[in-house]
Amino acid sequence: MPVPRTELHALVLAAGAARRFGAVKQLVDLDGEPLLLRVVRRAAAAADRTWVILGAHADELTPILTHAPVAVRINSQWSEGLAASIRTGIEHLPPSCDGVMLVLADQALISTEDFSRLAASWRDAPQSIAAAQYRDRNGAPAIFPRRLFAELRRLTGDVGARTVLEHHAGEVRPVPMPSAAFDLDTPADLAVMVDSATH
Repeated sequence: MPVPRTELHALVLAAGAARRFGAVKQLVDLDGEPLLLRVVRRAAAAADRTWVILGAHADELTPILTHAPVAVRINSQWSEGLAASIRTGIEHLPPSCDGVMLVLADQALISTEDFSRLAASWRDAPQSIAAAQYRDRNGAPAIFPRRLFAELRRLTGDVGARTVLEHHAGEVRPVPMPSAAFDLDTPADLAVMVDSATH
């Protein structure tokens, strides 16, 4: 009897104001497409369904997702930080969803293959957590099974899901992912990224 395929949903967290960047960084052009669309496209290739959580710049960002295979949800409490976006996303996941992949919209160097390796690791053990491993720690992107959704809904503040990862450290399947160490937070980060791409 065939084993039923697990259903994986991606939550791309893109609600922040990007104050350190000084502009709407989700719109930064990378190889001809906005940063947000690039991250969404790559994450969506590894998931059965993708959700994008917007907030501070929802009016500017919604139009670029018009033709993307995603559902957009607005986090009205975006100023609280990452936890509010995670809660907003988890609340919209259907009962058929077996696992959720939390994706940060500013991790610009993560490839489609990186997301696919993470998803494959989780599907091998869908009751576990699969998390990117970089800088000697586990972090985002990370996939959490449905049994931890209630814990994710209880998160508060601007801490993301790190506390859940730490609380369940023994259940994490680490997936080496050096690309996840880079966050596009400031104009200097963009300059480093562009410079490295031309060398």
